[in-house]
Amino acid sequence: MKKNILLIHTGGTISMQLNTETGGVILSAANPLALEIDNIQQFANITEIEAFNLPSPHITPGHMLELKLMIDQGIVDSSFDGIVITHGTDTLEETAYFLELSTNYNIPIVLTGAMRSSNEIGADGVYNLMAAVRVAAADNANDKGVLVVLNDEIHTATNVTKTHSSSVSTFQSPQYGPIGIVTKSAIHFHHAPLARVHLPVKDIQKKVAMFKIYAGMEPDMLQSVASLGYDGVVLEGLGQGNVPPALLPGIQQLLEKNIPVIVVSRCFNGIAQDIYAYEGGGKMLKDLGVRFEHGLSGQKARLKLLLELCLG
Repeated sequence: MKKNILLIHTGGTISMQLNTETGGVILSAANPLALEIDNIQQFANITEIEAFNLPSPHITPGHMLELKLMIDQGIVDSSFDGIVITHGTDTLEETAYFLELSTNYNIPIVLTGAMRSSNEIGADGVYNLMAAVRVAAADNANDKGVLVVLNDEIHTATNVTKTHSSSVSTFQSPQYGPIGIVTKSAIHFHHAPLARVHLPVKDIQKKVAMFKIYAGMEPDMLQSVASLGYDGVVLEGLGQGNVPPALLPGIQQLLEKNIPVIVVSRCFNGIAQDIYAYEGGGKMLKDLGVRFEHGLSGQKARLKLLLELCLG
């Protein structure tokens, strides 16, 4: 018996076309995927809705919240067995992680996209969509959190990131790898997340800034955060979570104003931790009251802090 899948479109390259006159990829008024839905229906009963038609750099946390509310309504009001969301790849990992934090369902929620538009040679959108629907309809995809499916790989929303600007194999989970694969005949999972964090946000009214730390970084931008009305700060620290000493007064000022400061590592692999006790080292930051997030990228740590602040 085929399962019922809610397919939500948000835009991105998967629903764009290459303009042969200008050579640029542009939004298409008619979603090119619409012609392929009949072929994908062999794997599940598809109900389509369009949330918005936006390139992914236009997506904001407000749009992510809209998606979350659509998912809530779709699951509560209808008997869907899974959700598939098409999304541009630039911010796909952020939307996926937002939904991982803000939803708490046992059915699969799967995001997918494309690196090549529908009329380019080697277009990957239809195949990725078909794979995502197959994963969403698979019994063994339940209770694994929000998933990202592209290029025959299944990744968790928490770990996946875009690692290449144009390759079809861009989505990887550094240090962890995919949790499953899509084959011609089956969906295979070889491990699963150990735990999930649930932050049931209902509105987005806070602002969180993020800075990538670099050698000799000047303190003025960090010091301006409070005056600009930001509610929290994420720092992508050097190595295991260290900063130039010039930033320490600014960090201390933020903490004294009850503006939380989170540190992650700017490295793809490894985690930030309070090891070094020299000025600006992770141990000194921890002693000041800075919080370390283990295993999250800067952009995901920013979303997590944002949702925490919105929940008060």
